[in-house]
Amino acid sequence: MYVEFLSLTDFRSYSQLDVELGPGVTVFVGPNGLGKTNIVEAIGYLASMSSHRVSADVPLIRFGAERALVRARIRRGSQSTAVEMEINAAKSNRARINRANPVRARDALGIFRTVLFAPEDLALVKGDPSNRRRFLDDLLVALRPRHAATRSDYERVLKQRNALLKSARASGKFTEGHQATLDVWNQHMAVAGAQLLRARLDLIDQLQPHIARAYNDLTDGSKLAGAKYKSTIQTALADDGAAEEELSETAQDLYPLSVEQLTEMYLAAFDAQRRKELERGVSLVGPHRDEIELTLGEAPAKGYASHGETWSVALSLRLASYYVFLADDDAAGAAPILILDDVFAELDVQRRARLAELVATTEQVLVTAAVAEDVPAALDGRRIKVVAGGVSDGD
Repeated sequence: MYVEFLSLTDFRSYSQLDVELGPGVTVFVGPNGLGKTNIVEAIGYLASMSSHRVSADVPLIRFGAERALVRARIRRGSQSTAVEMEINAAKSNRARINRANPVRARDALGIFRTVLFAPEDLALVKGDPSNRRRFLDDLLVALRPRHAATRSDYERVLKQRNALLKSARASGKFTEGHQATLDVWNQHMAVAGAQLLRARLDLIDQLQPHIARAYNDLTDGSKLAGAKYKSTIQTALADDGAAEEELSETAQDLYPLSVEQLTEMYLAAFDAQRRKELERGVSLVGPHRDEIELTLGEAPAKGYASHGETWSVALSLRLASYYVFLADDDAAGAAPILILDDVFAELDVQRRARLAELVATTEQVLVTAAVAEDVPAALDGRRIKVVAGGVSDGD
């Protein structure tokens, strides 16, 4: 699949930008600060409803404007689909598909897929667990858009449960009313948490061989890269002496467990951690506190990997995402669009060459670079010069 046409209105630095695109490699070249990343960020946002640079939508709207519009025409085989996203500062975002009536933004998920590499990806390895959780959940939603609801349902329940715990802590005593309400939220959160955890475990299982493959392709293959999911269910129950007896060998391995079994484990973990949660006024157990530990050989990548190895692990996660998409849908024209945002400037010559070789044959590759010479020869293609307020074709 590929983007045929992109139009931006009041998005980031652009009051208006229209650009024709096509299959193969397109490189946006220009000095930093002129808006190269804004262009590919808009494409990534349209595919995923999230930005790789900011967590909120307001910075995406040009200063002084009330809304931003991102429009694109997506080609998949012989089919062309027009997608429009209206990003609002003060109300919910809206989408249009093939110029039909507006729908919820998340109804546009799944029309096309992107895999985006960026300097920010180092945080996937070096940053705190929230970066790795977001990576996993974003990929989950891109693969199965219905999980956008799974994710938002869990976040809504978590917010309500945290508000109750905070209120109980502030009152100085835990009443029967608090207990009754907490029991209700425990049940809701156990169900929502189990659904999200089950989906994450399945995705980690899919990613594992692809992470190893991608790291091997990017390096000399002397180390094996992988990922381990660490759930707060296990630590919560293991910390509680009475509850520890409930942990059978089967239960300690969460991968085979059903949503119903995980729900029961969450309820037991909430009971085990009740005192601590009331003391702190916050939920201590759940997918929002889980960790995805990236490994290199026998050691965690975080804190043990060199700078070059860290980059290779981060790139491996993105390449693994690409391979998962290919495995999920191998039809002609279904390959995701690859976006490499200013990533070559961060890599040594060897990693540049290997990454370029691995991605060069996909249907559409969009690259940004401040210096054209940073882009490997394997990604030779159309050059678009980014100038103040717009673009022009050029060498």
